[in-house]
Amino acid sequence: MKRTNTFVVRPLSDTGAQLLRDLLDASAALWNEVNYQRLMRYNDEDGFEGDIWDADTGSLEGRYKGVLGASTAQQVIRKNSEAWRGFFRVKEQYHDESNTSITDHPEPPGFRGNEREGRQLKTVIRNTSYTIEWGTRSRLEILVGKELKDRYEHTGRLRLEIAGNPNWPEYEKQGRLDLWYDETADTFRASQPVTVSDDIRDTPLASEKAALDIGANNLVACTTTTGEQYLYAGRGLFRRFRGTTQEIARLQSKIEEGRDSSARIRRLYRKRTRRRDHAQEALCRDLLERLYEEGVDTVYLGGLTDVLETHWSVQINAKTHNFWAFKKFSERLACTAEEYGISVEVRSEAWTSQECPQCGSRDRTMRHQDTLTCPCGFEGHADLTASETFLERQIGDEARPMARPVRFEWDDHEWSESSYSPVRASPKEQRTNRSTSDGKIATGETA
Repeated sequence: MKRTNTFVVRPLSDTGAQLLRDLLDASAALWNEVNYQRLMRYNDEDGFEGDIWDADTGSLEGRYKGVLGASTAQQVIRKNSEAWRGFFRVKEQYHDESNTSITDHPEPPGFRGNEREGRQLKTVIRNTSYTIEWGTRSRLEILVGKELKDRYEHTGRLRLEIAGNPNWPEYEKQGRLDLWYDETADTFRASQPVTVSDDIRDTPLASEKAALDIGANNLVACTTTTGEQYLYAGRGLFRRFRGTTQEIARLQSKIEEGRDSSARIRRLYRKRTRRRDHAQEALCRDLLERLYEEGVDTVYLGGLTDVLETHWSVQINAKTHNFWAFKKFSERLACTAEEYGISVEVRSEAWTSQECPQCGSRDRTMRHQDTLTCPCGFEGHADLTASETFLERQIGDEARPMARPVRFEWDDHEWSESSYSPVRASPKEQRTNRSTSDGKIATGETA
């Protein structure tokens, strides 16, 4: 079965760091050139005849192999080919009237920045062009081209230190390595697909279930069949996202006529996206590590299509589509879950946020900020209640009694305890109750 090791890598010297940056930058430049030739043919631009597969990738490989090495240059071109095949496959599904899973018009593969404003530093290494040694001093060695080695007077393969321990240190086969620079975290990261034995048990129990309610103010509310509940707050993240968006709008209003953007605006767009993606990746990792320890083998993720069509406001729709990027999050969650042997299933969660868990009423309940109330006397945290209702729908039974929920906030580095928490549970957790003894909600935050 397929699994993935994801880890941080560190060059052993400043020279090694610059060499690695040049390698990643050249890979991005090669991707851009291949993609440009194919995009021009796809758009039937003058001077570019034939279909996208007629692009002269052979000459491009020859130009870049001195820096990247022939195998890496080939892998970059191959990965671009895979991106285009994926685009055509999704495009075909989009135009298939019987297929309702693709709702947004697909776009061709994009570029990885430019030299003036900064490229997305990323490459891919063939499985035979790198070696990894796991142990007390884990290390990664990758192949680089002769021109790059001569430029830095470097001999042999580039050696990088690996931080942390792998999820799957023992495997039967390694796949090609993705290597990139995470600008938000200011670090280099690597992702190594591996094939492991089917005899490895993925989770301690491999029988429990979890349901996730995706929200605009609380990003994820999770309920498990083990009786645990987790709440990942999103107001602080959204405030920063909205602040950057407002600055982008301000700069756009000052652009001279005839121009549609600027270098500063593009940098802000890139910064906004990377901040969001970094928080999403950390959320997926933090949550799935917890679910893995609880023996969860299936996560039910609430699909937003039905919900958005029924009762969500325009403002919340904008938050969900632009800020939360549900499709990207669901793909990231499924990819990370695969490392832990956990499957992700997207199911409809329509009306779970309005349904009273005591009497089942939907039209009599009222929500104010994070509180859901019902005339029958129920009062609880709306998102946590929704995730519990969603879970019960999927398992066809009542969930077991819930423990006190654990609440997390983002501090730009990890999901950690809120600074204004009235209860201190651990360095990374804030315990909250859906209700207190006087019937009020203990959310730990204001609107």
